[in-house]
Amino acid sequence: MRIIDAPQAVLRLQYRIVRFPLQIIEERVVARMGSEAPARLFYERSLGLLDAAVGNALGDLRLAKRGGALAERSDALRRAAQLDAAADQARQQSSAGLKAKTDTAIEEQQNARAAKEREVEQARSSAEERKYAAEKAAAQRTAAAKKQADDVAAQRKNSAEAATREKQAKIRANEQKAAAAAESKLDDAQARRTEANNKRAHADRAEELADAEKQKRQSERAE
Repeated sequence: MRIIDAPQAVLRLQYRIVRFPLQIIEERVVARMGSEAPARLFYERSLGLLDAAVGNALGDLRLAKRGGALAERSDALRRAAQLDAAADQARQQSSAGLKAKTDTAIEEQQNARAAKEREVEQARSSAEERKYAAEKAAAQRTAAAKKQADDVAAQRKNSAEAATREKQAKIRANEQKAAAAAESKLDDAQARRTEANNKRAHADRAEELADAEKQKRQSERAE
């Protein structure tokens, strides 16, 4: 499997495992050296460049920033140490008759230290700015993702409410239709009952007339 095919999380874990012995060396050996010792500066610069390269490759902004800051700090200290060494050498070679040159070297040394402090501070400020920018970008991405999720949820809620309203409207329409049909059937039944009552009343009347006619004929025959 190629490295680019492996998940970045696994690669970060593997790099931390590989880097652990380097961290042990830094803490137990390199840290005991002078802060401007060439070997220490070379080691810290190499480790910083390695962290920066791996952090950029794996998308680990914290590792990349930390490595870049360490490399920049080591470069600044190395340049200052070189200037200090040059100043010390000039001071050693000077004599009483070369006090002006000695003073110049001392001034250069002071300037170098001031430059070193400025570079270290600039490196620290740059790292903080990059950290802030990364955190702000991450916060913006999080806010955008949350807004998108809220919009999707709102759309789904509106769709569900619309479907519920449509379903309820269909139910009410069916109920009204059923009620109308029942009322129509009730009206038909009432009309049929009225017609039957009318027919029954007519029949009763006809029967009464027939009985009256029959009694009249009987009376006439009896006379």
